[in-house]
Amino acid sequence: MGSQLEYLRLDKFPTVWCAGCGIGIIMGSIIRVVDKLKVNPDKVVIVSGIGCSGRMPGYLDFNTLHTTHGRALTFASGLKLANSSLEIIVVMGDGDAMAIGGNHLIHAARRNVNLTAIIVNNWIYGMTGGQYSPTTPQGAFASTAPYGNLEPPFEVPELARGSGASYVARGTVYHTTQLDRLIEGGMKKQGFALVEVISPCPVGFGRRNQMRSAVAMMRWQKNHAVSRKRASKMSEEELKDKIITGVFFEREAPEYTREYEKLINKAKEKGEIEGELKEIVEGERE
Repeated sequence: MGSQLEYLRLDKFPTVWCAGCGIGIIMGSIIRVVDKLKVNPDKVVIVSGIGCSGRMPGYLDFNTLHTTHGRALTFASGLKLANSSLEIIVVMGDGDAMAIGGNHLIHAARRNVNLTAIIVNNWIYGMTGGQYSPTTPQGAFASTAPYGNLEPPFEVPELARGSGASYVARGTVYHTTQLDRLIEGGMKKQGFALVEVISPCPVGFGRRNQMRSAVAMMRWQKNHAVSRKRASKMSEEELKDKIITGVFFEREAPEYTREYEKLINKAKEKGEIEGELKEIVEGERE
């Protein structure tokens, strides 16, 4: 195991992230897993969309692609189809993945493309002004919800599972050891893997919701996160306001790029057979 600093573009530091933001912790987790799995850095691609998490590729010394809002998974799918040997990690925010990119998310999961999708869920549009997102808790405050958010949030793991993902997990930036394991599990899985990471946004979310510091938000994660095993023994009332973490779902299913390769080979074989028949027919005519 070499120095993990080798995976960083140190000339791009310091980062643009606010003090107390959890995105840097997630970036550290990705680095540790890549290093542990001994993945060739030249084969790693980090793809992002728009938002605070969209800046991550700029700090990582892998192949990187910073795409448009909500379209990270479409670019990543194209890359995987063009070169299935690439290890592609897609980093998106909750607004990026679940709002404008929601349709792309469910279809990437349905196709079961071999990607690791990491959703940085800080319950808010952090970069663009603190608007509520599709994952903002009901009743929480945002710049566009000054009296409390009226809408129920998406349950991200359930949405991913229902869409056809092969691996679905949730962690927090407070529980870094567990987060490393969850991302590692996603990268090892052949098929679409999604890891939702609950991450603090002290500026956009915390200040509006009685958690005015990063410490307060991290303490909230510590006190409210429960493992799936522990949650299975708790009542619905006890689970209120809790964040359930761990692997929610895992399955074996045909992976899209492998099936696509089979289709290409079948088409080639058919073309070759048709070409041979054409030569025979033309030869008989002569």
